[in-house]
Amino acid sequence: MRIAKVFNNSVVLGVDESGHEHVVFGRGVGFQASRGDMVDEALIERRFVPSEAAPPERIAALIDEIPAEDIDLTARIVAEARRELGEHVTDHVLVPLADHISFALRRAREGAALTDYPLRWEVMSLYPAEVAFARRTLDLVEETSGVRLPDIEAVPLALHFVNAQFGDRSIQATFDMTSVLAQLLEIIRDEYGVEVDREDDAVARFVAHLRYLYVRGRSGVRRDEATPELAAAIRVTQPREYAVAERMERYIGERYDWDVHEGEVLYLAIHVIRLTAGLRARAADVG
Repeated sequence: MRIAKVFNNSVVLGVDESGHEHVVFGRGVGFQASRGDMVDEALIERRFVPSEAAPPERIAALIDEIPAEDIDLTARIVAEARRELGEHVTDHVLVPLADHISFALRRAREGAALTDYPLRWEVMSLYPAEVAFARRTLDLVEETSGVRLPDIEAVPLALHFVNAQFGDRSIQATFDMTSVLAQLLEIIRDEYGVEVDREDDAVARFVAHLRYLYVRGRSGVRRDEATPELAAAIRVTQPREYAVAERMERYIGERYDWDVHEGEVLYLAIHVIRLTAGLRARAADVG
């Protein structure tokens, strides 16, 4: 790995043979070093992966601000999250998560811990796996630091784990996506007059689909696997569900000025059909 930039005597930006950047920390790793020099691997104590949410300059600044024990704790949490939630939890999440945990610990020690968080109920119902691991994270933090963070911290922690699924984008984008997902489920509730069971497997699949629809929309990727015959058949045989999918398409298009194509509407309609099968039965029982 060669040095691309020296931040200080202990932090440099390196580029490996594959062209990937790493912010490297180690006492003396940047001492009398220059751009183009080889990084002394023996001096490396920790590597950090830059991302959109944590560019190299921000990582270098945070290394000086975050206590080493908080970074070590977060590295353990990220490793366990990878085992529990999947390989998508990469080291991209390490720095923003360490920043959050360290700041939360500082707030708690100063008696200024969080008491509430926006979209609390939406996060808890839409991302059950991530929330469950976030609660375990609170236990790990307490075991290591002796500080018990408030239960509400599970909400922003869960958002970091959700965000890890999408690589290096900012946490604000995940927060915004959560708001959109909640509104799309509200469209279903409004149509059928019955609350959606967030623990239903069909809801989990629907939410997963909506996550990737949101990411494709933000990145401008078009998924227009249109099958006009199938779309026409569903429009005739399941008109209510197809109309709900079209309402979702209009909401997304108007909010973000995205062109949601027929292929996406068809997939939405199929998910709505699966999701509302139980709602129709419940509504009939109520009637």
